[in-house]
Amino acid sequence: MDYVKIIRDQLAAMEAQTIALLPNIVIAIVVLIVTWIFAKFAVKIAEKIVGKTSMRESLRLLVETVSRLVIWIIGLLIAAAIVIPGFTPAGMIAGLGFGAVAIGFAFQDIFENFFAGVLIMLREKMQIGDMIEVEGILGKVENITLRETHIRQYSNELTILPNSMVFKNAVKIYTDAHERRNEIVVGVAYDTDLAKAEAVIRKAVESITALAQSRGVDVYAQEFNSSSIDFLVRWWTDIRQNDYLGVKSEVVFAIKQALDEAEIEIPFPYVTHTFKETIPLPKPEPEPAES
Repeated sequence: MDYVKIIRDQLAAMEAQTIALLPNIVIAIVVLIVTWIFAKFAVKIAEKIVGKTSMRESLRLLVETVSRLVIWIIGLLIAAAIVIPGFTPAGMIAGLGFGAVAIGFAFQDIFENFFAGVLIMLREKMQIGDMIEVEGILGKVENITLRETHIRQYSNELTILPNSMVFKNAVKIYTDAHERRNEIVVGVAYDTDLAKAEAVIRKAVESITALAQSRGVDVYAQEFNSSSIDFLVRWWTDIRQNDYLGVKSEVVFAIKQALDEAEIEIPFPYVTHTFKETIPLPKPEPEPAES
């Protein structure tokens, strides 16, 4: 057999098929360019439509992303049908067969994060701009895509989490309510008049104007500690108007100053020390000299 002739015939046939498909390929490229332009205009139209509504930011991003995705899928299918005569979506799915299952397993994480991203965008909680904590990561939600969630930590690092991780694990949303409670423990000496100490602490905390006015101040005698009797002090802060940690600092300053003025002692922790007596070992007696 003339293998060289067979290879040449095959190459010539492929060349002829390629030349015959060139017009289709050019038309498919034009279709993709039109799809790209149309997708950009569709996103702008979606932005104008949803911009006039009170739709959440995450849901707005979902509408824009889905619009772009649907247009690109349609454009790619049209381009494939032009290049490959007889191509249909049903034929593509049937032709994949077992390969579809293999692709499903290979892209399991991608599909999982995709659907988790859709569900995160659809639910009302955890919106862009919220302060959240998930798996020990605390920060502000900067962006939510169909693949991942961007969290800007307060030390300014950007952490990118897969959507499946955010969706499956417990998420603390600190900005879900505008008022947050904070607390500290204040210890006073055992010889202190507890009623007086409670009144002094309460007055000191209530004097701070940055506290949430709709909530009261709680002062509870909590426990007998090793060197003090401890009070649990609780208050509320409107985080829309005040710095959460800044208000706590004001509370500590106010309580310390009020207790000092009332001559109420804040004792140091009592530490016990154990001393061991060292007993010297007896000196060995000298051995008797040999005669």
